[in-house]
This record gives sequence, C-alpha cells and structure tokens, in this order.
Amino acid sequence: MSETDCRVPVDKLRWICDPALFNFKTTEDIAGLEGNIRQDRALAAIEFGLGMSNNGFNIYLAGESGTGRTSTIRQMLKKFVKGTCPPSDWCYVNNFRMPDAPLAIALPAGMGRGFAADMRELLDYVRGNIPTALESKEYETNRVTIIEQFQEKNGEIFSDLEQEAGEKGFALQRTVSGLVIVPQKEGRNFTQEEYEALEKDEREKLDTVGRELTEKLNDALRQVRENEKALRDALALLDRELGLSAVGHHLNPLREKYQGFAKVQQYLEDVQEDLLLNLEDFKPQVAPPQIPGLKIPKQEPTFERYEVNVLVENNPDNGAPIVFESNPTYNNLFGRIENIMQMGGVATTNFTLIKPGALHRANGGYLILDAREVMINPFAWESLKRCIRNMEIKIEDVLEQYRFMTVVSLKPEPIPLNAKIIMIGSLWIYYLLYYLEPDYRKFFKVKADFDSQVNRTPAVMQDYALFVAAHCCKEGLLPFDPTGVAALLEHASRLVEDQERLSSQFMELSDLIRESSYWAKRDGAQIVDRSWVKRAIQEKTYRSNRIEERIHEYLARGVILCDTKGSVVGQINGLSVITMGDYTFGRPSRLTIRVSQGRAGMVNIEREVKLSGPIHDKGVLILTGYLAGKFGQEQPLSFSAHICFEQSYEGVEGDSASSAELYGLLSAFSGLPVRQGIAVTGSVNQHGQIQPIGGVNYKIEGFFAVCKAKGLTGEQGVMIPKINEHNLMLSDEVVQAVSDGMFHIWSVSEVEEGIEILTGVPAGKVGDDGRYPEGSVNFLVQKKLKTMLDNMRKLQLQDKEGKEGKDEPVKLLE
Repeated sequence: MSETDCRVPVDKLRWICDPALFNFKTTEDIAGLEGNIRQDRALAAIEFGLGMSNNGFNIYLAGESGTGRTSTIRQMLKKFVKGTCPPSDWCYVNNFRMPDAPLAIALPAGMGRGFAADMRELLDYVRGNIPTALESKEYETNRVTIIEQFQEKNGEIFSDLEQEAGEKGFALQRTVSGLVIVPQKEGRNFTQEEYEALEKDEREKLDTVGRELTEKLNDALRQVRENEKALRDALALLDRELGLSAVGHHLNPLREKYQGFAKVQQYLEDVQEDLLLNLEDFKPQVAPPQIPGLKIPKQEPTFERYEVNVLVENNPDNGAPIVFESNPTYNNLFGRIENIMQMGGVATTNFTLIKPGALHRANGGYLILDAREVMINPFAWESLKRCIRNMEIKIEDVLEQYRFMTVVSLKPEPIPLNAKIIMIGSLWIYYLLYYLEPDYRKFFKVKADFDSQVNRTPAVMQDYALFVAAHCCKEGLLPFDPTGVAALLEHASRLVEDQERLSSQFMELSDLIRESSYWAKRDGAQIVDRSWVKRAIQEKTYRSNRIEERIHEYLARGVILCDTKGSVVGQINGLSVITMGDYTFGRPSRLTIRVSQGRAGMVNIEREVKLSGPIHDKGVLILTGYLAGKFGQEQPLSFSAHICFEQSYEGVEGDSASSAELYGLLSAFSGLPVRQGIAVTGSVNQHGQIQPIGGVNYKIEGFFAVCKAKGLTGEQGVMIPKINEHNLMLSDEVVQAVSDGMFHIWSVSEVEEGIEILTGVPAGKVGDDGRYPEGSVNFLVQKKLKTMLDNMRKLQLQDKEGKEGKDEPVKLLE
C-alpha cells in the first residue's frame, strides 16, 4: 500500500454538524428540554428501583460528575410522586410513665399541627379555668365542710379519751414529744416525790391504769391518722371532681376527634390523669422570700409536659416528600436532642427539644445523598445501614460511648422507617463499597449507571438543542442560532473523541453555553453563533495552556530536541499526552534506538532506571515477540537493542509508543533512515497489528504546533492507527493545513504499512523460501540479524579454541 493510499481524507478529520438539521432561527423559538438526554440504561434502572417497595432495593446512581445524575433523579421523582399519598406526620409527646422515653405518635398528613394546637388550647383553657374553680365559693365551702367533719371526728375521739382519763384520775396533755397520759392529784400532775411516796399496790394500780389509757391513746392516734388519710383522699376526690368538671368536658371533644388513634387516646388519658394529680401547679405560686441585695426569680411550674413536638409535618396536598441532604452529618441525617444551658452551667433537655433529621423528613418518601459525603462523615454510614436493616429511625447520642462519664439524656421511641435511599457517587466508590463493604449489596441492590457519552442520532441532537434552550431561558443567556448549537455539538463530540458519539458531561457543556453567551454579550451581539462558541473555546484554552506554550517554545528553540526535517537512522518522534488538571495537550518525544551484537536482547533504559511503568514495559517486551515471530523462525536471534526516551525526566507509562519503538528498531537493524517530519502513535501486538490508542487529537495537534513553530514543509504529519480514524475531531487549523497540503495524517493497520511510509522502502513479504525480497526493509533486518548471529558464532568459536589451548591449572591435594 502506497503512502498516498494511507492518507486520511480531509472529510474524515472531523465531524461537522450541519446547522440545517435544526428548524429554528434561535433557541428562543423552541421549548426547553423535558426529561433527560438518552440515558436509557440508567433511566430503566431508576424506574425499576423506584417501583420496588421491598426493603434493600435502594438505588445507587453511578457515573462521572456532570452527567446529569442529580437533575435526572429530581425530575423523575417529581413525576413519580405525583398522585401519591403523603406520609404521616410524626409527633413526640411526653411519656408520663417514663419521662426519659418520649412517645412517637403518627397522624395523617396535616393533622400533626392541629393536634399540637388542640393541646395548646387545652392547656390554655386549663390554666385559665382550674385556678378560677379552685378559688370558687362552692369549692371552698365543700372543702371547709370536709375538713370540719374530720376535725369533729378527731375532736370526739380525744374528748371521749379525756373524759375517761379524768374519771380514772388521769389527764391528756400535749408535750414536745406529742400527746401523753399523766396521773392527776387534786387537779394537778403528780410530782416524782408524790409518786414515789405511794404504796406499792397503789403505784402498781396507777401504772396499770396508765398503760391502759396509753394504749387507748395510741388507738386514738392511729384512728386520727386514718382520719387524716381519709381527709386527704376526700380532698383529692373533691379536687378530682373539680378537675373532671373543669377538664373532662374539654377533653371529650378531643377524644372524639382523634377516635381511631389508639395511641392518642391513651395519651389523652395520661394527660387527664396527670392534670388531676397536679392541680396544685395551677394555683397562684407564692413568691420566695427575698434576700436583701439579691433578687430571686419567682419559681413558676412548667407545663411543657403537655405540649406536642411536631417532629415532621407533611402537606396533605403534596405527594411523598423528596429530600436532598447536601451535608449528611450524623445529626443532619438522624436528628438530635438539643440542650438548654441554665444558670450555673447546668444543661437540661426535654422532648420538645428533639429535632428531626433528613431521614425523618424523607420518611415515606425519598432521600437523596452524596455517597462521598456520607463516607467522610463519622458514624453516618454505619448508622444509615443500621436504620435500613432495622427499618426504624432511632435518635441517639452517638458520642455517649466515648465519654468518660455517662450523661443522662432522653431515649425517644424509634420511628418506623419506610423511605427509599438514593445515593449519588462515582463508579470508584460503588466498586469499593461493593467489594469491601459486606452489607452494601444487601441494602443498595439497584445500580443506575450513567454513561459519559451517548450515541449521536438526530433525536439526540434535537435534545441537545432543547438543552441549550433550557439553559438560556433559565439563566437569562443570549439565545443560540443553529450554527452555535452545531458548534456546541461538535465540541461535545471532541470531548469524547468520537465522530459518532456526544459527551454527556453536561456540566462542561453548560459552562461553554455560559461562556459563549458572555463573550457575545460583551461585544454587543444579540445571538450566539458559531464564532462565539469558538471564541469561548479559544479563551478557555488560553487561560489554561501556559505550560503547553512553554514546552512548544523549548521545542522551537531546540532546548527540547525534536527534529521535524530530514531522516535519521534509529530515531523517531513518538507522541504523548500530558494532563495538567483541567487542561490536556500533546507533545512529541524523541525516541532513539541503538543495536549491537550481544545477547542482552531488548533493553528498556527507562525500566533500568525505574522510570517505566508496567504497561510500557509490556509494550517493549511485545517487540521481542514480534521480532522472534518475524525473523527467528529459521535462526535464533542474538542481539542487544537499547531503547530510550530522550530528555525524559519523569515516569513513562502506556503502550502507545510501542509501534514507534518498533519502527525505530527496524530502522536501526536495516540501516534505513526514518523521516523525522512524521510522528508516530499506536500500540502494536506480536503479530505486527497496530492497535488503537487514546488522546489522538491532542497528539496530532501537539506535533502540528511544533512543526508550525519550526516551519511547515508539506512533508510533515502524524501516523495513527487506522481504527482511530473515527476518533478524529481535529481543530480547524489542523484541518485547514491538511486541506492545503502542508500537513498530513496517515492511518495504518499493520507495521509493514507504517515502516514503508517512514522509510520510503517497501516492507517486503516473506516468500515461499522463507526469504524477503532483496532491498526490502525486512530483508535488510533479516540480513543484519543473520550477520550478528554469524559474528557471535565466530566469536564463540574463537573463545572456545582459546580456552582449549591454555594449560589446565594444577590442583594441589592437601
């Protein structure tokens, strides 16, 4: 195949979008994009995941940043939740039996706030009516009557006892230690002397009567205590009847309103019981005694225990909630219990200070999380797994286990979890979790894989035009005409280096839309056409290509050696790609190969100094296989070849230079010079087939820039693998130079085609006799290898004869 046959035609150097495909004058004439741009695989996975209600079928949106994962899931969820029933409201109320374990109550959407308002109204009513009832004349009369009745009973008991004691010569007296029975004489108490002066019989009789009366006094006191207890019970019953009359008729409507909610009914019963037991709290409180110079605040009883903490409130007119938590810390996800600092540094809390997390708000709906953010926040991932596993949300103090001392806190009742968790992250995080996290595949069984590129079809191109229109309308940008949209699509094709596909990196495309509008508006244009899109691309390149320009300057000045004219044996220009953060460019690298007699085989100098990566090492070793299969079938190979990247001071990786290294080897063996105006890229296999590589556009443009700086001769160009032709999306400048015949692009599929272009000599095909045509490249290589082998055999023979002629050394026996 001749050199001309291998040249790539100008019309294949890039895909040019025809503006006539779009039936609009500007993007103002069309509606914005509804839905997504052809991520069919991902959309099918999302629909399946949303439709599966079983536990564990949560969704992981995998793909590169900027491929529309977040916007896609939000749009799909908005459509999916239409017509769905909103989930329940959740409230926390006081647990009157266990105050440190607040109760969770579920109510239909919209009723949570009403329940809280009803309880506030009840509390306001009770606080206003109970004090009035307690101060009423009727209540006071009944209270006094009950007290008088019990006092009268107690009076009768002591009166009878006093009368009996008087009749027996004793008296009932009150002392510091209480009531006692003492003997009397002539209306006064016995003295100790008088008592001791009595006869023994009289004294024993007096003691016996005294013990009997004391027992009756104890019986009387016991009866009085029982009467006092009965008095308290009677007063409590009076208060309870008063409370029931004041509260009961207001609680009954609430019981009817929340009929069917067993937990609410039980709570109302507990509220009523607590109100009746604590009626004293509603009485006016007496101010504490004041200390001069220190004002002591009046202590008022708190009624927070009757409030309702509406944790989650849902709109009954909306469907299932959609929550996107951008900062998934532990507290933001699972809620927290706040504290109030009081005087003296004392922190207190109660159930009204329980705050919801994103899981509470998304309960019954959908929670969207960034996978990386979940992973880097302490305790978030493990707690999220626990919630999914147990299907409940438990608010806990996560730092409790790390404290030296236990802190008393609340233990709210867990809330049942019924939410679809959607995590957004890269494929790397997905694979790490899948293989290293044993529970991951249990809880995230659906993967939605977003591709970074889509097939270019007429329908997809129209969707991209709608995408441009939507951005212009949403952000107030200048409209695009068909040529501007066409230029954007061409850039989208260049981003993926494929003439038949378009990039779905919508973040980059959105930035290009904004930048194009900026430059057009800055210069007073009303519409963004092709020229403004090209201007935006050039300006972005100019902002980032300082390093590239510096390298090209060194190449032009000869600081970095690179010949673009003439021919040299064993020297060839390879091509590499350098990525500097947000900018990628290509640059040529000189390869030199020296061969000699020896047995070292292929020596990769880069590997010897540990500057070569494993893939590059593999590419070099493949060359040995090629030479062995091509020239070592009838004779062994015996040579030493040294391959080196000149002026390379950093690591070398990749096999895209293996074809260039092979061409250099063939040149060194054959003695045929290689054209220095042709740079080569492409990997090679052991059969000599040229394999595809990446970054072909950057490599071509990088070498073109060097040739342009040193002067175009019309003989320069780049040789690429033929299979990479569909990846060509070259710049306008390179395409124009090829069109003018000042630069060329060759594509080859085999080594024989490439070496013929580089040397101008046919590669030659092996004949039936196992020999190559005389004068061909392969003939010269085979001849050189045979000469090297013959020379090595002669040297081995001479070396052997020299050793045989020498006397054997004398061995001494000990």
